[in-house]
Amino acid sequence: MKTLTKISDFAGNTFAVWVILFAALSLIFPGGFAWIAPHVSLLLGIIMFGMGLTLTLDDFKGVLKAPVSVLVAVALQYTVMPLIAFGLAVIFQLPAEIAAGVILVGCCPGGTASNVMTFLAKGNTALSVSVTAVSTVLAPILTPALTLLFASQWLPVSAANMFMSIVQIVLVPIVLGIVARLLFSKQVDKSIKALPLVSVVGIVAVASAVVAVNRDDILTSGLLIFSVVILHNVLGLALGYLIARLFKFEFANQKAVSIEVGMQNSGLGSALALAHFAPIAAVPSALFSVWHNISGPVLATWWGKRSNDSVDHDEPIKTG
Repeated sequence: MKTLTKISDFAGNTFAVWVILFAALSLIFPGGFAWIAPHVSLLLGIIMFGMGLTLTLDDFKGVLKAPVSVLVAVALQYTVMPLIAFGLAVIFQLPAEIAAGVILVGCCPGGTASNVMTFLAKGNTALSVSVTAVSTVLAPILTPALTLLFASQWLPVSAANMFMSIVQIVLVPIVLGIVARLLFSKQVDKSIKALPLVSVVGIVAVASAVVAVNRDDILTSGLLIFSVVILHNVLGLALGYLIARLFKFEFANQKAVSIEVGMQNSGLGSALALAHFAPIAAVPSALFSVWHNISGPVLATWWGKRSNDSVDHDEPIKTG
Protein backbone atom coordinates (compact mmCIF):
# COMPACT_ATOMS: atom_id res chain seq x y z
CA MET A 1 0.00 0.00 0.00
CA LYS A 2 2.89 2.38 0.73
CA THR A 3 4.22 1.91 -2.79
CA LEU A 4 0.76 2.51 -4.27
CA THR A 5 0.39 5.63 -2.13
CA LYS A 6 3.73 6.98 -3.38
CA ILE A 7 2.72 6.31 -6.99
CA SER A 8 -0.63 8.00 -6.34
CA ASP A 9 1.03 11.06 -4.79
CA PHE A 10 3.44 11.29 -7.72
CA ALA A 11 0.59 11.03 -10.23
CA GLY A 12 -1.38 13.72 -8.39
CA ASN A 13 1.60 16.07 -8.20
CA THR A 14 2.34 15.66 -11.91
CA PHE A 15 -1.30 15.63 -13.09
CA ALA A 16 -0.83 18.43 -15.64
CA VAL A 17 2.12 16.66 -17.24
CA TRP A 18 0.14 13.46 -17.84
CA VAL A 19 -2.87 15.32 -19.25
CA ILE A 20 -0.69 17.23 -21.73
CA LEU A 21 1.42 14.18 -22.64
CA PHE A 22 -1.50 11.89 -23.38
CA ALA A 23 -3.46 14.61 -25.18
CA ALA A 24 -0.47 14.99 -27.49
CA LEU A 25 -0.16 11.23 -27.93
CA SER A 26 -3.84 10.94 -28.79
CA LEU A 27 -3.37 13.55 -31.52
CA ILE A 28 -0.49 11.56 -32.98
CA PHE A 29 -1.97 8.07 -32.45
CA PRO A 30 -5.76 8.59 -32.31
CA GLY A 31 -6.48 4.91 -32.90
CA GLY A 32 -4.81 4.03 -29.64
CA PHE A 33 -7.26 6.11 -27.60
CA ALA A 34 -10.51 6.44 -29.56
CA TRP A 35 -11.74 3.10 -28.20
CA ILE A 36 -12.08 4.72 -24.76
CA ALA A 37 -14.81 7.14 -25.90
CA PRO A 38 -17.78 4.76 -25.40
CA HIS A 39 -16.64 4.21 -21.81
CA VAL A 40 -16.32 7.87 -20.77
CA SER A 41 -19.47 7.82 -18.63
CA LEU A 42 -18.28 4.70 -16.79
CA LEU A 43 -14.89 6.29 -16.14
CA LEU A 44 -16.52 9.42 -14.78
CA GLY A 45 -18.79 7.32 -12.57
CA ILE A 46 -15.71 5.63 -11.09
CA ILE A 47 -14.11 9.03 -10.47
CA MET A 48 -17.28 10.31 -8.81
CA PHE A 49 -17.46 7.18 -6.63
CA GLY A 50 -13.92 7.98 -5.52
CA MET A 51 -14.99 11.54 -4.76
CA GLY A 52 -17.83 10.17 -2.64
CA LEU A 53 -15.35 8.07 -0.67
CA THR A 54 -13.43 11.23 0.25
CA LEU A 55 -16.52 13.12 1.42
CA THR A 56 -17.85 13.12 4.96
CA LEU A 57 -20.95 14.62 6.50
CA ASP A 58 -18.73 17.40 7.88
CA ASP A 59 -18.14 18.60 4.32
CA PHE A 60 -21.85 19.34 4.03
CA LYS A 61 -22.06 20.73 7.58
CA GLY A 62 -19.74 23.46 6.34
CA VAL A 63 -22.78 25.03 4.71
CA LEU A 64 -24.35 25.51 8.13
CA LYS A 65 -21.11 26.80 9.65
CA ALA A 66 -20.58 29.47 6.99
CA PRO A 67 -23.63 29.70 4.73
CA VAL A 68 -22.67 33.06 3.22
CA SER A 69 -19.24 31.97 1.99
CA VAL A 70 -20.46 28.65 0.60
CA LEU A 71 -23.63 29.98 -1.00
CA VAL A 72 -21.84 32.96 -2.59
CA ALA A 73 -19.21 30.64 -4.08
CA VAL A 74 -21.82 28.20 -5.40
CA ALA A 75 -23.90 31.05 -6.83
CA LEU A 76 -20.82 32.43 -8.60
CA GLN A 77 -20.00 28.95 -9.92
CA TYR A 78 -23.39 28.74 -11.62
CA THR A 79 -23.63 32.33 -12.86
CA VAL A 80 -20.14 33.63 -13.73
CA MET A 81 -18.96 30.65 -15.79
CA PRO A 82 -22.19 30.14 -17.81
CA LEU A 83 -22.42 33.88 -18.56
CA ILE A 84 -18.77 34.07 -19.64
CA ALA A 85 -19.28 31.01 -21.83
CA PHE A 86 -22.36 32.52 -23.47
CA GLY A 87 -20.55 35.82 -24.04
CA LEU A 88 -17.52 34.12 -25.61
CA ALA A 89 -19.74 32.01 -27.87
CA VAL A 90 -21.45 35.16 -29.15
CA ILE A 91 -18.32 37.32 -29.45
CA PHE A 92 -16.30 34.67 -31.31
CA GLN A 93 -19.34 33.55 -33.36
CA LEU A 94 -18.55 29.93 -32.58
CA PRO A 95 -20.04 27.09 -34.64
CA ALA A 96 -23.13 25.59 -33.03
CA GLU A 97 -21.57 22.40 -31.64
CA ILE A 98 -18.53 24.20 -30.25
CA ALA A 99 -20.68 26.97 -28.73
CA ALA A 100 -22.82 24.34 -27.00
CA GLY A 101 -19.69 22.60 -25.73
CA VAL A 102 -18.22 25.81 -24.31
CA ILE A 103 -21.51 26.64 -22.58
CA LEU A 104 -21.87 23.08 -21.28
CA VAL A 105 -18.49 23.08 -19.52
CA GLY A 106 -19.35 26.52 -18.13
CA CYS A 107 -22.53 25.10 -16.60
CA CYS A 108 -20.75 22.19 -14.89
CA PRO A 109 -19.92 22.17 -11.16
CA GLY A 110 -16.42 22.43 -9.77
CA GLY A 111 -14.16 19.40 -9.74
CA THR A 112 -12.02 17.84 -7.04
CA ALA A 113 -8.86 19.32 -8.60
CA SER A 114 -9.99 22.69 -7.24
CA ASN A 115 -9.64 21.36 -3.69
CA VAL A 116 -6.01 20.38 -4.32
CA MET A 117 -5.24 23.73 -5.95
CA THR A 118 -6.80 25.61 -3.02
CA PHE A 119 -4.63 23.64 -0.60
CA LEU A 120 -1.48 24.44 -2.61
CA ALA A 121 -2.49 28.11 -2.76
CA LYS A 122 -2.81 28.17 1.05
CA GLY A 123 -6.48 28.96 0.71
CA ASN A 124 -9.35 27.72 2.84
CA THR A 125 -9.53 24.08 1.78
CA ALA A 126 -12.53 23.38 4.03
CA LEU A 127 -14.51 26.01 2.14
CA SER A 128 -13.35 24.63 -1.20
CA VAL A 129 -14.44 21.08 -0.36
CA SER A 130 -17.84 22.26 0.87
CA VAL A 131 -18.43 24.30 -2.29
CA THR A 132 -17.43 21.39 -4.54
CA ALA A 133 -19.75 19.05 -2.63
CA VAL A 134 -22.74 21.41 -2.78
CA SER A 135 -22.25 22.43 -6.42
CA THR A 136 -21.93 18.76 -7.43
CA VAL A 137 -25.13 17.78 -5.60
CA LEU A 138 -26.95 20.66 -7.34
CA ALA A 139 -25.55 19.72 -10.76
CA PRO A 140 -28.43 17.41 -11.84
CA ILE A 141 -30.81 20.38 -11.65
CA LEU A 142 -28.66 23.42 -12.48
CA THR A 143 -26.39 22.06 -15.22
CA PRO A 144 -29.24 20.94 -17.54
CA ALA A 145 -31.34 24.01 -16.74
CA LEU A 146 -28.53 26.47 -17.46
CA THR A 147 -27.43 24.58 -20.57
CA LEU A 148 -31.00 24.74 -21.86
CA LEU A 149 -31.17 28.46 -21.06
CA PHE A 150 -27.89 29.47 -22.73
CA ALA A 151 -27.22 26.85 -25.43
CA SER A 152 -30.66 26.13 -26.88
CA GLN A 153 -30.30 28.90 -29.47
CA TRP A 154 -27.49 26.88 -31.05
CA LEU A 155 -28.61 23.27 -30.55
CA PRO A 156 -31.68 21.44 -29.18
CA VAL A 157 -31.13 20.63 -25.49
CA SER A 158 -33.02 17.92 -23.61
CA ALA A 159 -32.76 19.02 -19.99
CA ALA A 160 -34.65 15.92 -18.82
CA ASN A 161 -32.25 13.49 -20.52
CA MET A 162 -29.26 15.45 -19.27
CA PHE A 163 -30.71 15.39 -15.75
CA MET A 164 -30.90 11.58 -15.88
CA SER A 165 -27.34 11.33 -17.20
CA ILE A 166 -25.97 13.45 -14.35
CA VAL A 167 -27.94 11.49 -11.77
CA GLN A 168 -26.54 8.23 -13.15
CA ILE A 169 -22.89 9.22 -13.63
CA VAL A 170 -22.48 11.76 -10.82
CA LEU A 171 -25.08 11.68 -8.06
CA VAL A 172 -25.56 7.91 -7.69
CA PRO A 173 -21.81 7.10 -7.61
CA ILE A 174 -21.13 9.90 -5.10
CA VAL A 175 -23.95 8.71 -2.81
CA LEU A 176 -22.65 5.13 -3.07
CA GLY A 177 -19.18 6.39 -2.19
CA ILE A 178 -20.45 8.25 0.87
CA VAL A 179 -22.43 5.20 2.00
CA ALA A 180 -19.41 2.93 1.48
CA ARG A 181 -17.29 5.22 3.63
CA LEU A 182 -19.90 5.21 6.38
CA LEU A 183 -20.18 1.42 6.33
CA PHE A 184 -16.53 0.55 5.80
CA SER A 185 -14.71 3.54 7.24
CA LYS A 186 -11.60 1.65 8.39
CA GLN A 187 -11.04 -0.04 5.04
CA VAL A 188 -11.70 3.17 3.11
CA ASP A 189 -9.35 5.21 5.31
CA LYS A 190 -6.56 2.72 4.58
CA SER A 191 -7.00 2.93 0.81
CA ILE A 192 -8.08 6.55 0.37
CA LYS A 193 -4.55 7.80 -0.34
CA ALA A 194 -4.55 5.76 -3.54
CA LEU A 195 -7.62 7.56 -4.91
CA PRO A 196 -5.70 10.40 -6.63
CA LEU A 197 -4.20 7.78 -8.95
CA VAL A 198 -7.71 6.65 -9.95
CA SER A 199 -8.75 10.25 -10.65
CA VAL A 200 -5.61 10.99 -12.67
CA VAL A 201 -5.98 7.85 -14.80
CA GLY A 202 -9.69 8.52 -15.34
CA ILE A 203 -9.41 12.19 -16.33
CA VAL A 204 -6.38 11.54 -18.56
CA ALA A 205 -8.29 8.73 -20.28
CA VAL A 206 -11.38 10.91 -20.82
CA ALA A 207 -9.37 13.83 -22.23
CA SER A 208 -7.34 11.51 -24.48
CA ALA A 209 -10.48 9.84 -25.85
CA VAL A 210 -12.14 13.15 -26.69
CA VAL A 211 -9.01 14.45 -28.40
CA ALA A 212 -8.62 11.20 -30.36
CA VAL A 213 -12.17 11.10 -31.76
CA ASN A 214 -11.96 14.78 -32.70
CA ARG A 215 -8.40 14.82 -34.02
CA ASP A 216 -9.19 16.32 -37.43
CA ASP A 217 -11.48 19.04 -36.02
CA ILE A 218 -8.89 19.95 -33.38
CA LEU A 219 -6.17 20.30 -36.00
CA THR A 220 -8.35 22.68 -38.02
CA SER A 221 -10.08 24.70 -35.31
CA GLY A 222 -8.20 23.77 -32.13
CA LEU A 223 -6.46 27.15 -31.81
CA LEU A 224 -9.78 29.01 -31.74
CA ILE A 225 -11.29 26.61 -29.18
CA PHE A 226 -8.16 26.68 -27.03
CA SER A 227 -8.15 30.50 -27.05
CA VAL A 228 -11.78 30.55 -25.92
CA VAL A 229 -11.04 27.96 -23.21
CA ILE A 230 -8.11 30.00 -21.88
CA LEU A 231 -10.23 33.16 -21.74
CA HIS A 232 -13.07 31.27 -20.07
CA ASN A 233 -10.82 29.91 -17.33
CA VAL A 234 -8.80 33.07 -16.73
CA LEU A 235 -11.87 35.32 -16.60
CA GLY A 236 -13.57 32.88 -14.21
CA LEU A 237 -10.57 32.88 -11.87
CA ALA A 238 -10.31 36.68 -12.00
CA LEU A 239 -14.01 37.42 -11.49
CA GLY A 240 -14.30 34.85 -8.71
CA TYR A 241 -11.42 36.54 -6.89
CA LEU A 242 -12.68 40.09 -7.46
CA ILE A 243 -16.26 39.34 -6.37
CA ALA A 244 -15.00 37.55 -3.26
CA ARG A 245 -13.02 40.69 -2.47
CA LEU A 246 -16.15 42.78 -2.91
CA PHE A 247 -17.80 40.59 -0.27
CA LYS A 248 -14.77 41.32 1.94
CA PHE A 249 -13.93 37.66 2.45
CA GLU A 250 -10.62 36.80 4.07
CA PHE A 251 -7.75 36.35 1.60
CA ALA A 252 -7.76 32.57 2.16
CA ASN A 253 -11.45 32.51 1.21
CA GLN A 254 -10.87 34.77 -1.78
CA LYS A 255 -8.38 32.26 -3.15
CA ALA A 256 -10.74 29.35 -2.53
CA VAL A 257 -13.65 31.10 -4.27
CA SER A 258 -11.50 32.13 -7.24
CA ILE A 259 -10.28 28.59 -7.82
CA GLU A 260 -13.73 27.07 -7.28
CA VAL A 261 -15.27 29.41 -9.85
CA GLY A 262 -12.52 29.08 -12.45
CA MET A 263 -11.96 25.30 -12.38
CA GLN A 264 -14.72 23.11 -13.81
CA ASN A 265 -15.56 19.42 -13.73
CA SER A 266 -14.43 19.09 -17.33
CA GLY A 267 -14.77 15.31 -17.22
CA LEU A 268 -18.50 15.72 -16.69
CA GLY A 269 -18.63 18.21 -19.55
CA SER A 270 -16.94 15.71 -21.86
CA ALA A 271 -19.28 12.88 -20.86
CA LEU A 272 -22.44 14.98 -21.32
CA ALA A 273 -21.27 16.41 -24.64
CA LEU A 274 -20.53 12.94 -26.03
CA ALA A 275 -23.90 11.66 -24.80
CA HIS A 276 -26.14 14.55 -25.85
CA PHE A 277 -24.35 16.55 -28.58
CA ALA A 278 -21.89 15.88 -31.41
CA PRO A 279 -18.38 14.61 -30.50
CA ILE A 280 -16.85 18.00 -31.38
CA ALA A 281 -18.91 19.53 -28.55
CA ALA A 282 -16.73 17.58 -26.10
CA VAL A 283 -13.52 19.28 -27.29
CA PRO A 284 -13.92 22.46 -25.17
CA SER A 285 -14.20 20.27 -22.06
CA ALA A 286 -11.16 18.20 -23.04
CA LEU A 287 -9.07 21.29 -23.73
CA PHE A 288 -10.38 22.87 -20.52
CA SER A 289 -9.06 19.83 -18.67
CA VAL A 290 -5.64 20.34 -20.26
CA TRP A 291 -5.54 24.09 -19.65
CA HIS A 292 -6.88 24.36 -16.10
CA ASN A 293 -4.36 21.74 -15.02
CA ILE A 294 -1.74 24.22 -16.19
CA SER A 295 -3.26 27.50 -14.98
CA GLY A 296 -4.43 26.02 -11.66
CA PRO A 297 -1.00 24.82 -10.45
CA VAL A 298 0.69 28.00 -11.71
CA LEU A 299 -1.75 30.24 -9.83
CA ALA A 300 -1.70 28.02 -6.73
CA THR A 301 2.10 27.99 -6.63
CA TRP A 302 2.27 31.77 -7.07
CA TRP A 303 -0.29 32.38 -4.34
CA GLY A 304 1.25 29.77 -2.08
CA LYS A 305 4.74 31.26 -2.24
CA ARG A 306 3.56 34.84 -1.79
CA SER A 307 0.94 34.23 0.84
CA ASN A 308 1.42 35.82 4.23
CA ASP A 309 -1.58 33.80 5.35
CA SER A 310 -1.04 31.33 8.15
CA VAL A 311 -4.27 29.49 7.39
CA ASP A 312 -4.47 25.92 8.60
CA HIS A 313 -5.76 24.11 5.52
CA ASP A 314 -8.15 22.01 7.58
CA GLU A 315 -9.49 24.73 9.82
CA PRO A 316 -13.24 25.44 9.96
CA ILE A 317 -14.68 27.77 7.37
CA LYS A 318 -14.65 31.46 8.19
CA THR A 319 -17.04 33.94 6.71
CA GLY A 320 -14.97 37.06 7.09
